[in-house]
Amino acid sequence: MADRISKDHRKWNMSRIGSKNTGPEILLMTEFRKLGYKFELHFSELPGKPDFYFREQNLIVFVNGCFWHRHTGCKFAYTPKSNTDFWNKKFNENRTRDLRISSKLRRLGFHVYVFWECQIKNSELRTRKIQALARKFPPN
Repeated sequence: MADRISKDHRKWNMSRIGSKNTGPEILLMTEFRKLGYKFELHFSELPGKPDFYFREQNLIVFVNGCFWHRHTGCKFAYTPKSNTDFWNKKFNENRTRDLRISSKLRRLGFHVYVFWECQIKNSELRTRKIQALARKFPPN
């Protein structure tokens, strides 16, 4: 199936997709602050520039988009119908990098958690996951 927009317009569209301070990150940020957590955002001194670094809990939280990071079983983790070789290669590289970074952080002694975009947008799931995290790693 051919793409409905030009290659240049597709490139422009893709360049507009941000990786910092996304809607899901802002929702989590608000919840974490309400609970009294202290954290640093996009901490560049650690592998993978974690979205959230909770120094006191030795905790790393990544906010992963379901599409880009291939959330297994999620309806948002679809593969575009055109240019499938490109997309499959891109998705495989993303997954490989995610695993490598998480493993590296764990070897350094960090606890690593992933919040998926679809979980964050669902207020009930978001609340449950944050509560579970707070029980295991309470704010100081």
